[in-house]
This record gives sequence, C-alpha cells and structure tokens, in this order.
Amino acid sequence: MNFLNGFKTIRVSTLLAIAFATVFFPRILDNWGAPSAVNFVHFAIVPLIVGIFLITSRKIKAQYALMHAEMLIGLYLFAIIGFASGFLNGVGVINILVSFLLWAEPFMFLVSAVKLSSSPGQVKEFRFWILGFLIFHLILALFQFVVLGHFGDSVQGVFYFSGSGHVVGASVSASLSLYTFSHLFKAPMWIRIAIASLSLIHIIISDAKQVIVVLVLAYALMVFINLVDIRRLFLYTIGLALFLYAFIWCVNTFPFLGAFKTWADLSLYGPDGDATLLKTAGIRIMIEHFQTPLNWLLGLGPGHTVDRLGGWMLKDYSSLLSPLGSTTSPVSDAVWAAVANSWLGDRSSFFSPFWGWSALWGDFGFIGLLAYLYLAMVVWRHLCVDDASRVLMLTVLIHGFIFTQMQEPGYMLTVACLIGLRWNEYQLEKLQKTTPVRVKLRYSLNT
Repeated sequence: MNFLNGFKTIRVSTLLAIAFATVFFPRILDNWGAPSAVNFVHFAIVPLIVGIFLITSRKIKAQYALMHAEMLIGLYLFAIIGFASGFLNGVGVINILVSFLLWAEPFMFLVSAVKLSSSPGQVKEFRFWILGFLIFHLILALFQFVVLGHFGDSVQGVFYFSGSGHVVGASVSASLSLYTFSHLFKAPMWIRIAIASLSLIHIIISDAKQVIVVLVLAYALMVFINLVDIRRLFLYTIGLALFLYAFIWCVNTFPFLGAFKTWADLSLYGPDGDATLLKTAGIRIMIEHFQTPLNWLLGLGPGHTVDRLGGWMLKDYSSLLSPLGSTTSPVSDAVWAAVANSWLGDRSSFFSPFWGWSALWGDFGFIGLLAYLYLAMVVWRHLCVDDASRVLMLTVLIHGFIFTQMQEPGYMLTVACLIGLRWNEYQLEKLQKTTPVRVKLRYSLNT
C-alpha cells in the first residue's frame, strides 16, 4: 500500500509522459542496440499507470463520470470477448493479452488523461512533453533526409528502422501539424506554419502517399458531417477544393510525386481488379478457415489472422513469445503467400490484405468489432471536442482500411495524447469562462 501511496505524490502529467515515452521511443532504442524486449515494456507500463490511477485517484468529477464509466465498460467487454474468442479457438493466453493491449492501449490511456483537467499546470506540463517528443521526431526525420541522405522508406524519425516506419512517422508528423496549427493559438503564426510546412516535407520525403490520401478523406468526411452548418460547410468545401486542385497540379508537375499516378489506374479497383483481389484476400482466406458458425461472431482468435500480432510479431519475437505459450495459425501464412503472388504485393501497403478492420473482424468476429466501435463512439461523443480532434479520429478509422496502423502503438498513442490534451484544454477554457476572476486567481495560485 505504501508503494501505491508513493505514486500519489507524482503528477499525473509526469506519469502519462513516461507512459507515452515507453511507447514512442522503443523502436529507435532497439535500433541503437537495446534488447528487443524494449518493444514490450509499454505493455506493462501503460496498464500499470492506468491501474495506479484507478486505485489511488480521487473520485472523478460528476460531469465526466458517465464518459469514464462507458470507457471502462467498453474495455471490460472487449477483454471478455478476447478471452471468449481465444477459448473458442484454442489461442494462447499471451496472444490474448498482447492483442488486447495492441487494440486497447489508446483507450486505456484516455481513461487516465481525463485526470489532467483538474490542474492547468499539469495540462501545460503534459503539452510541453508531448509536443517536445513529437517535434524531436520531426527534426530527426528531417535529419535522416538532409544529413544521412535517406529518402522514401528510410525516413522514419523515431520509428527507425521498421517495416512501415515511414508511414507511421509521417502520420505522427501530420497529427502534430493538425494539432499545432489548430490549437496553438497563442503561438506566432510563423511557428504554426513552419511546423505544418515541415510536416508536409516529411510526408513527401518519406514517400508516405497514403498519409495525404487519409488526410484528404478525413477532411472530406468532416465536410459531410458539417452539412447542418452552412457556413462551415462552405468554408470546408472551398478549402478541400483548393487543396485538391493544388495537389493534382503538383502530381502532374513534380516527378517525385509521380507515384500517385499508379493509384489512378481505375482498372485496379474493379470487382476483378488486382488491387481489389489482393485487398480482400485476407477476408476470403479467413472465411475458408471458419470451423463453426461461432467464428462469424467471435472470429478465429487473437493473433490468428491478419493483425499486426499474427502477421509480424509472433514471428519476429518468437524467442520471447513462444516460451510464454503463443500460438499461430495458417491463415497469416496463406495471406502472405497471396501477397507474394501479386505484382502489387510490394508496391504499397495501400493494397495490403493486412488491415485494421479486417483484422478486428478476423480475430474477434462481429461481436468484437461492435465492441471496438462502441469504444470509438465513446471517444467521438465525449472526447472529440472540436473538428480538429474529430479529423484526428477519422484518420485513425480511415487508416484501418489501409494497413495495421490501428495497432501501431506509437501512432495510436500520439492521436490519443492529442485528443486527450485538447479535451483537457477545452475543459479549462470552459472553466475560465464560467469562473469569477477572483476565484480564478485563487485557483491558479493554488495550482
């Protein structure tokens, strides 16, 4: 008990910054010679910090209690579904635990992040650390390009060196740009423009084409979501049209953007198009391996289909996971064979049969898919307080149709941090508007 009481003296912002650091930096530490187990440290740290928060924190404010309860209920249901799917399919317990954490960590992090709103000082400190980490990542990516001479897949920032690190790294920089340009109102405009410009440069030099596509689609969805607001709809539509015009002009003008023309071949996307057949290969193969009607509801088990765990981690970290009882499935091998047999297999992860929503359904079935959507709905309703936060959320949902980025801890915790940070800032803004000046002064002195 003394151990837990000791944590009460540590600021929540400090604990959350430590948790994020364990998620954000292990790839580059691994590359610099740290044991590969460093990639799994956050699986212990994040649940530990959330658990300490739940046990030691004071009662949450009444206006946030419903959101907090809904999030915890959703996490509990998702865990139960994971164990049910694992039991049905004879999956190892370590598969269930790692898979649950890969999917649930961002939501667990947000459960703790709501605690920050009680202190302006903690929100400021948390913002300092998170933006500092993200800006360091952006600078490192530019260093890899300018000094080390890397281009394309090798420009990965702190995710150096991993298979899809260039896309993950570019997505993180895009998220940073969206937050800083939208929310750092007190920062000089030139700083906000500089970060946005450098983030765009990062996307281009890393050849992360899908990041631009995802941002455009997320913005377009926001246009439709805002249909009820004529003024915002007009502004968003004009902005989207200008961006698309400029982007098409750049693609046809600059040779280094010519790769986008490959995606413009509409014959790839017909019912029998090569892109369509490869993208849906995982779904067809999973259905072929169904043994019971319950597989439609609970899937084939955590790590047994086309998620990040089944597609990569169980093989790459077999020396760590196999002794703990991990299990594998022939599904992932069959899907990898389909990738190898397609001429699009090594062109872009955009065409990959390993993608988030397919993996969710394959591992956990329709029930697990609904449970995850419930968690996403809680975040959308309660924590996405403005359009920028909603665009961040939409980028995650769209990435889920492309690759396994919904299970990439560095990217997902970045989005969770920025959404949680903006939610806390919004609560403080409301407090400042409704609190008398004299009370505000006393409150700021006490914190």
